[in-house]
Amino acid sequence: MRLRDLREDRDLTQQEIADYLHIRQNTYSQYESGQRQIPLALLVRLAGYFNTSVDYILSLTDEKKPYPRKR
Repeated sequence: MRLRDLREDRDLTQQEIADYLHIRQNTYSQYESGQRQIPLALLVRLAGYFNTSVDYILSLTDEKKPYPRKR
């Protein structure tokens, strides 16, 4: 998964992202390492935070730019 790259590109710590998601740093670390699956609601929040798509985070596409949003 690309979470680590997205986080490091913004010079953020795991703790900062965990705080944003209202979870423990340990839990976020497990998401980043693939040891634990990310709940859909948190995955959507992360995609919005990093201005990318869920598909990009999950490595289903190499297109970093998010899809156009529905109104």
